[in-house]
Amino acid sequence: MNANEALITKFYTAFANADAKTMAECYHPKVHFIDPAFGLLKEEQVSKMWEMLLLKSKGNLKIEFSNVKADDFIGSANWVATYNFSKTNRNVVNRIAAEFSFQDGLIIKHTDSFDVWKWSKQAFGPTGYLLGWTGFFQKKVQQQALSSLRKFEESK
Repeated sequence: MNANEALITKFYTAFANADAKTMAECYHPKVHFIDPAFGLLKEEQVSKMWEMLLLKSKGNLKIEFSNVKADDFIGSANWVATYNFSKTNRNVVNRIAAEFSFQDGLIIKHTDSFDVWKWSKQAFGPTGYLLGWTGFFQKKVQQQALSSLRKFEESK
C-alpha cells in the first residue's frame, strides 16, 4: 500500500468510526469537494459537511469501503453509506464512487459520484421515484443540503 492509498484508507476508516477530526486531517487546506447532494464545497466547508452528516446520523451510519487505489497524483475508492435519511427517516443504501487528487501528501480534490435517482427513490419514496431524476428535484435537494450546512456552520 502506497502513501496515498494509506491516506484514503485512513479517511474512510475515520469515517466508519465517526471521527470527523481525523477525516479533516486528510484534507489539504485548499481542498475542493464535489458531489450530487452538495455540489461544490471548498476548504473548511468540506470538513464541516462531514462533521454535520456524522452528527445528524446520531451513530446510525454504517460506512464500508473497498477498491482503494492510488498513485502519486490520483486515487479512487468505492464506498457504501447505509443510514436513515434525516428528513424522511427512510433507510438508504448509497453506493458511491470516489475520485481523489493529492497535493503535499493530502487530498486536494475529492469527487463523489452516485446515482441520484436511486438515492432519491430510497430517501423520498414515491416522490423520489417520480421526480428524483429531474433537474428541478436535484437542484432542490442541493439547495436544502447547502442550507443545512450553512445553519450548521453558523451554529459552530
